Amino acid sequence: MIQLQPKLLTDTWVTATWDEYLRIIDDPAYAKAKGYYFDGQMRVETMGVGPDHASDNGIIHVAITLFCALKGISIKGLINCSYRKTGVREAQPDVSYYVGERTTLAPQGSSITNLDEIPAPDLAIEVADSSLDADLGKKRLLYEAMAIAEYWVVDVENAQIIAFQVASNGSRRIDQSQVLPGLEMAVLCEAMIRRRQLDDSQVVAWLLSTFQS
Repeated sequence: MIQLQPKLLTDTWVTATWDEYLRIIDDPAYAKAKGYYFDGQMRVETMGVGPDHASDNGIIHVAITLFCALKGISIKGLINCSYRKTGVREAQPDVSYYVGERTTLAPQGSSITNLDEIPAPDLAIEVADSSLDADLGKKRLLYEAMAIAEYWVVDVENAQIIAFQVASNGSRRIDQSQVLPGLEMAVLCEAMIRRRQLDDSQVVAWLLSTFQS
C-alpha cells in the first residue's frame, strides 16, 4: 500500500497498481501535477513554474508553429494533454502535436485522451527543468511504448534539445526532425539562447528570417 506522503509521491517513480495511480492523481492535492504510469510504476510530477521553463516551453511552441505555417505543414498542438491506455500507461507531455493528415485525429473535448479510441500524437515534447534524468530515462521508454514518431527533451539548464526518432520499440538520436522535415534542433536551441537575451518579437523576427532563408 502506498503511503500518501508528498515527498514519496512527487517527482519520483513509485511502484503502484493502476487503481492506486488513479486514486492519487484524482486527489485534489495533486490537481496541478502531471501524471505518468508505465510498467507498473507511477510518477506524479510537479509542473515547472520557473521563468526559464516557461520561456523555453513558449518559444519552442511558437517556433514550431511559425515553421509549419511557412512550410505549409498542417499541425495541431496540444499543451499538457493527457494520453491514457486504461490499466497500462499514461503520459502528459508538456506539448504534443498531430502532424499532416493526422491532425484530423487529434482529440477534442475536456476528457483525458483514450488511446484505445484515438491514436497517439506524432511528436511529444517534455521541457526538463528538474526532471531531465526521468525524461531521458523511463519516460523515453514510455513514449517508445506509445509508438510516438518523435520524442524531444528540452534541457532548460543547458538550452539544448535532445531529440529522438522512435521506431520498432526503440529510438535513436536525431539532429533534424523527421515529422517536420527541415526543422533543425540547432535552430531551436539558438532560439532558446536568444530568448534569454532578447524580447519575444526579436526572437520571432530572427526565426522568421532563418526559416525563410
